[in-house]
Amino acid sequence: MKNRSFPIRALVAPLAASIAIAIPAVAQDGAAPAAPAAPAQAPAPAPAPAAAGVVFVKISTSKGDMLLELDAVKAPISVDNFMKYVKGGFYDGTVVHRIVPGFVVQGGGFDQAMVQKQTNPAIKNEWKNGLKNARGTISMARLPSPDTATSQFFLNLKDNPALDGANGPGYAVFGKIVVGLDVLDAMGAAPTASKEVTDQAGRKQVFSDVPVEAIVMTKAVELDAASAASMIEAAKAKPAAPAAPAAPAGDMPAQPK
Repeated sequence: MKNRSFPIRALVAPLAASIAIAIPAVAQDGAAPAAPAAPAQAPAPAPAPAAAGVVFVKISTSKGDMLLELDAVKAPISVDNFMKYVKGGFYDGTVVHRIVPGFVVQGGGFDQAMVQKQTNPAIKNEWKNGLKNARGTISMARLPSPDTATSQFFLNLKDNPALDGANGPGYAVFGKIVVGLDVLDAMGAAPTASKEVTDQAGRKQVFSDVPVEAIVMTKAVELDAASAASMIEAAKAKPAAPAAPAAPAGDMPAQPK
């Protein structure tokens, strides 16, 4: 098997919870006497607050929902950058534009017409923050130059220690999936093909790892700790899905020209 380079591709480009209101019943003239009030019950314990520096983001996709737990202590630059895009609605309606089975799922840069979106300026690479490119983690995608990440990110389908930077600048991990690993696996199993894309300068390129059927990120929104805890508990109550078949081992993808 021939060894090839493996950098993650990322073109530089500027990448609800409903509130239930309880309405008390109001007696009308001539109504029957009200029943005696039930004994007061002790209030349910309040959910534990999120740990300091933890940010939760729910990403709704055409394959299902994922909950990300971001580490703003170890990766403050990357998390702040990602949240600016989330709060600005940048990711809503973007697509997963690259899938390498058994390696990564990448998105956050192209709309559904496969046209690259304008992004904010590039950020500093936080690859030395101690977080590893383990299965289910989210990292910043970039060009070969270390400090070129903008909006694009990738999700690790397996442990990828080669991306941690043992032999030079690695890829900055800034969080992990806490709900929705099955959704990630479903994305990773999607068939891919070559497809023409348009970069932010209007140039046409052909990518070889684009999903045949569009995988759309319909909404990305920040959740508070209580909403995140509810989503985690709901996921625990669901029957476990069968494990996805392991992808065959292969060469690492080379940087496209």
